Amino acid sequence: MSLFLDTAKIEVLAGKGGDGAVAFRREKFVPDGGPWGGDGGRGGSVIFKVDEGMTTLMDFRYNRIFRGKPGEKGMTKGMHGRGAQDTIVKVPQGTTVKDFETGAVLVDLIDNNQEYVVAKGGRGGRGNIKFATPTNPAPEVAENGEPGEQRMLMLELRVLADVGLVGFPSVGKSTLLSVVTNARPKIGAYHFTTITPNIGMVQVGYENSFVMADMPGLIEGAHSGAGLGIQFLRHIERTRVLLHVLDMSGIEERDPFEDYKTINEELESYDLRLMERPQIIVANKMDMPDAAENLAEFKEKLQASLRDGEEMPRIFPISGITRDGLQPLLSATSDLLRQTPEFPLYDEEDLAAKAAYYGFEEETTPFNIERDPDGAYRLTGDKLIKMYKMTNLDHDESALKFARRLRGMGVDEALRKAGASDGDLVRIEKFEFEFVD
Repeated sequence: MSLFLDTAKIEVLAGKGGDGAVAFRREKFVPDGGPWGGDGGRGGSVIFKVDEGMTTLMDFRYNRIFRGKPGEKGMTKGMHGRGAQDTIVKVPQGTTVKDFETGAVLVDLIDNNQEYVVAKGGRGGRGNIKFATPTNPAPEVAENGEPGEQRMLMLELRVLADVGLVGFPSVGKSTLLSVVTNARPKIGAYHFTTITPNIGMVQVGYENSFVMADMPGLIEGAHSGAGLGIQFLRHIERTRVLLHVLDMSGIEERDPFEDYKTINEELESYDLRLMERPQIIVANKMDMPDAAENLAEFKEKLQASLRDGEEMPRIFPISGITRDGLQPLLSATSDLLRQTPEFPLYDEEDLAAKAAYYGFEEETTPFNIERDPDGAYRLTGDKLIKMYKMTNLDHDESALKFARRLRGMGVDEALRKAGASDGDLVRIEKFEFEFVD
């Protein structure tokens, strides 16, 4: 089993806020002490933090649910409950976090130690100190803690590399990576030897260096699922320069020019923006007998295919086995990198606008009415369910307040229109009560 995993579906559930307390001050020589119940503590949030030591999402293969800790309950003497510590979940650099339900991108985590709150902990419930009024100086009312945010997320990892090697299987990409870096990818005399991305650091001179990534070989139809390439094309999106490796030996009786066109068509079909990245053509296996002749034929076809005013791509003949021609290629790649800006996957301004949206949204119905198989009416809706969960039904005064709020939301009238009559059963999650007209 491969130890590389670049996608994961997980669930995050932030901690619930602590419940507020119902307590009263009863001390000698303190008449009419009044309410003394404190607020609950804040629930712990779930936070993603980038760890540059991680290179895969394998940690999320079996551990798919991450929960925040609940806050402490409020206490007597007006003491607040302690807030819970946040749950830190480490993710590798280059992880994109998406909402599984909508597909919306929440954040692109690329900087070491970067943090993002993916699920916010609930606030603590208010104690009965907060509900005292001149007309009700001793309320038996307190709130339960607010539920923490819960959401399903899709994580996608795209390796951080400056240069990406693309090409058909067995054209020598892994060999090239192994001779210019300290990476040791598996190299075999068969197609799809490389089944996961491999990366290595290339040193050019004393000062310049860059990260190179070798991707599994692409074939025709890769963008629609053929071969292994579709699983890893996303990793090319972070690169700034592409080295297009071609086999000039002719051993497999393939036309290098047709291979060149096919791979570019696959990149364009997957994501048109990949064609914005500058390419250097690497004519590999030049140590073979027919390579020079094949290279000359390739240049003729490439020149004939160019549009008016289009420049001829740079071509570097090399041999990964004998290591001929590597230094000019690496120097040219390093120079091109210095001239090439980064290609952000997502517009940071758009992400910030989504995170800090203050526009008007039309209010939706705060509740819905459904019928259970036994004929009971069931109330649903995010706003109503949240209000129910934050109501402490152990105290009659809290239950009466909850009933008044339901009436104010229009629940009674809606139940009448739905056909409810005296004595009919109404449910909110596991809570049941009779409808009184």
